[in-house]
Parts: sequence; structure tokens; C-alpha cells
Amino acid sequence: MGDPTVDGMYEDGTGLLTIGALARLTGLPVKTIRNWSDQGLLPPAARTPAGYRLYGPNAPARLEIVRSLRDLGIGLAAIRSVVDRERTVAETATQWADALDAQIRTLQLQRAVLRSVAARGSAAEELPHMTELARLSARERRRIITDFVEDALDGVHAPAYRSGLLAATPDLPDDPTPEQIGAWIELAALVRAPELRAALRRLAEYSARTAPAAGEGAALGETDSAGQERAAVRVTDPAGHEQAAVGVAELMRVRGEEAVAAGIAPDSPAAEPALAELIAAWIPTQTGTPDPPAEDGPAARARLLEQLECAAEPAVERYWQLLCTVTGRPAPPRWDLAGTWTAAALRAHPRPSGLDRSAFDATDPDRVLDAYEQVTRDVMALVAAVRPGDLALPTPCAGWTVRQLLDHMVWENLMATSIAEDAPRTDHTADHLGDDPLAAYADSARAALAAFTGSGMLHRTYGPYEAPGAMLVQQVVVELLAHGWDLARATGAPTVLAPEVAEETLAAARRLYGAAPRTAGSSFGPERPAPAGASAADRLAAFLGRDPA
Repeated sequence: MGDPTVDGMYEDGTGLLTIGALARLTGLPVKTIRNWSDQGLLPPAARTPAGYRLYGPNAPARLEIVRSLRDLGIGLAAIRSVVDRERTVAETATQWADALDAQIRTLQLQRAVLRSVAARGSAAEELPHMTELARLSARERRRIITDFVEDALDGVHAPAYRSGLLAATPDLPDDPTPEQIGAWIELAALVRAPELRAALRRLAEYSARTAPAAGEGAALGETDSAGQERAAVRVTDPAGHEQAAVGVAELMRVRGEEAVAAGIAPDSPAAEPALAELIAAWIPTQTGTPDPPAEDGPAARARLLEQLECAAEPAVERYWQLLCTVTGRPAPPRWDLAGTWTAAALRAHPRPSGLDRSAFDATDPDRVLDAYEQVTRDVMALVAAVRPGDLALPTPCAGWTVRQLLDHMVWENLMATSIAEDAPRTDHTADHLGDDPLAAYADSARAALAAFTGSGMLHRTYGPYEAPGAMLVQQVVVELLAHGWDLARATGAPTVLAPEVAEETLAAARRLYGAAPRTAGSSFGPERPAPAGASAADRLAAFLGRDPA
């Protein structure tokens, strides 16, 4: 019969359009128009004698509105209310924008969880728990932290410490990164760990025990209102000293990191000026505490050491790092390197002493370089003789195995090299030995020797107290000869090492460390007697606390 239309209009002269004509005018499929018509979005204006739908002249414009709303993701029922003028476009747009916001947040969360799963290499069994944690509301996340804090501090009267902890809430943003999701999942696991609970309780008990009589101030390890942990020297501090305590913490971090960067051993004479400066800044923050120290002395140094030891809680530091990652705040300054150095220096120097610069000035750069080469040569021969089965053997040094001892000697070379290159390393706890101890030691020694000669280190000074580079290299020589002796004793090799320079290395050790107290945590123990006829290397070992008998 053909198409009963004239230019798209039905032949009855009314100007009505067939569904095919509408499809041609709008570019929409006939099936789609029919479906929307069935849904009430485009009611037909009439029908043909054969029952076919006919649409009025406004149908194309109405279809464009429907298509636009569908492209925006709005549902058919909501579109019907717009085209039927039951609701305005603005009202519908607001409603659907809100719904889309919720859907986007859900999708973003799902994406972050999946990225976190991929990055962590999580097992399938972990997925349900990870997803559940990620979906928690802000209120539910806060509840987890609140319950944890209240349980950990139950029965301890430390209200300021408790309120500081409770102020730090794990507020995830609407669009969390995979790192933030991963941090929240790790944090939720960490708060169930007994180690963290015990650590927080110890800090709270310390806060309660040392609080000022007039009222509790800022305690060691306490937080500010943003939930970030204060730096290392978070001491019990009466009101009015808050800023001073933060300044002391920063001073300790800066001086400690400078000392490490300059290669200043915490039990060397060069450590004393940093301690004296730190104690002088710290004493005013103790006003109002029970029995406050009035001056630098054994009592003041013992108290600061106690505070640092109390604050040395890796689990607590990790807690604050994760909270900062979750919330997107800057991580609190790391003070573990400076705190460890300062605590060791306080143990080695329990009372004030003047800095004897003669220990700085009595080092001949040329002799030091010759001593390094000869000690390295003999130690290299010992390392070359180490068999795989020897790596687990005990050594005379601090309970280390042969492998740990070798790793430390490699680190000594690497650290000295980095100081010479003005880029001090901080990866002390990393594995520097790898699978080939001899290659690791040989490479580190070659690099150190090249740095000593190529950088001018032997004729420069380092750190705030201008320690001569030659003295820092001399410290490395003492370390390598002493640890070479440890290695020889552990493996049954002869202990007569570098005889050409061992005597002057012993003299240098006496000059550098003769006045250092032999205390717990020092680099070496009390001097031991050496048998008659002992080699210079044996006598060096005895001076540093080993038993050469």
C-alpha cells in the first residue's frame, strides 16, 4: 500500500506524524519512540483506522527533551513528571544531581578499594572485611577510634591526653585515594593490636604521673586538635609552655639529624654541645612539674632521657602516620633518627662536660687516609674468607651475627661516603649486604675511598660544631678495625690486623673516646685488660670493651 504520508505527515490533513516520520525527524529508533510512548512520555494524539499511532506537531520537541533528560541519567518516571509539568526541570535536576553524587561517591569508594587491593596484594579472604571497613560512615569510623581509646586508657586519669586522642578522628574525604583507603584499613587493624593499646596506656600513665600540680598540660606524645602527634620532646608541660615544648622538639630533631649527617657518634665528645643546647632549651618547659630541674646536670639529663624512652613507641608513631594519611593532613615530623641519637647521647653523657677540641685537631689527613686503606685491605681479606655457613655465627659485638656485623661495616662505608657527598643516608635499617657480602663490602670501600679523596672531605669541616672531615674518617677507621677484629674472632681467623696502622688507630680511639662514659647504650662497654704481648688490634678491642683473652 506504500507510506500513507505526505512529507512525513499523515494524509488526513491534520498535520499528525507517524512514528516512522518522528524517527526520521529526530534520529531516534522507532523502537525507542514506541517504548517511551508506552511509558507515557509521548502519548499519541490519535490513531489511524488501522490502529497505528499518530503524534502531534509538538512531538519532536518533546522527544528532544526526553532524550536530553535520559542522556543525563534521569529515570523515566521523573522525566514523565517533567514533561507532564508536574515538577520543574530545576527540581528534577536537583534531585538527580544529589542521587548522582551519592552514586559517584560509591563508585569512587569502590575504585579506591580495588586499587588498594591491587597495591596490597590482598587475598580473596580479605575482600569482604576490606569492603566493609571502607563502607563505614564517618560516625562508625569515629566510634571505632573512640572505643579503642576509651578501652586503652580505662582507669588512667589523663584527661588532656585522652581528649587529644579523641580529637583525632579518621575522616575520609568523599573521594578517597587508594592510599587513604589502605591507610584506614591498616589503621582499623592496628587499633586491635595489643601492642598499640599497651603503648598508649604507658604514655597516658606517664602523663598522669608527671602532670603539673596545677593542672594537666601537654603530655609526651599528646596530640593537637587536628589530631597530629607533637614531635619528639612531648613532655609534661604546664599551661603557657606549649610553644616552648614544640620548639624544643624541633631543636632536638634538627640537632640530632645534623649530628647524624655529620657522622658524630652519640658517645663522642662532639655530641656534648648539642646536648647542652637542648637541655638549656628544655629546662624552662619543666616549670610547674614535680621537682623540676633548675640546671643542666645528672637529674635533668636523666629526666629528659626518661621522657625520650617513654616516647619511643613505634606503634604509636605508626598510628599517627596512618591517621594523617587517612585525613590528608601532613604527616608529623619523623623524629626516630634524632630521638635515637639524642637518647644514646644522653646515656653516654649523663653529666655536662666541656668540648675538648683537641680531639678535633690532632688528626693528620694523610695518615688517616693511609690507615683507611690498610684497614680496609685486611678486613677485605677476612670478608673474602667468610663462608655462607658462617653468616649465622655469633660475634663479640652487641649480639650481632656475622651477617649483621658485615652489613654494619658496609653501612659505615656507605654513610661516610654520603657525608662526603653532602647527602647523608637515612636507611640504616635497610639490608646493605645483599647476596654477595664480599662484593657489597668491596664496592662500599671503593666508593668511600673515592669520596674521601675526590670531595675534599679530609680537609673540610662538618656539622654545627665544625667537626673535621679527617676526624670523621678516623672514626670509620676505628669502627672498621674494631669490627674486623670481631669478624676475625667470630670466624676463628687471626686478630693481628693492619699492624702498620693499628697502634695509631688505638691512639686515635683513646683520644676520641677516652672521656666518653661507658654506659648502657654506648657504642662500647667498659675497657677490658689486654694480655701481655697483645697486638694493637687486640688492645683496641679491649679498650672498646671486648675480651681479647
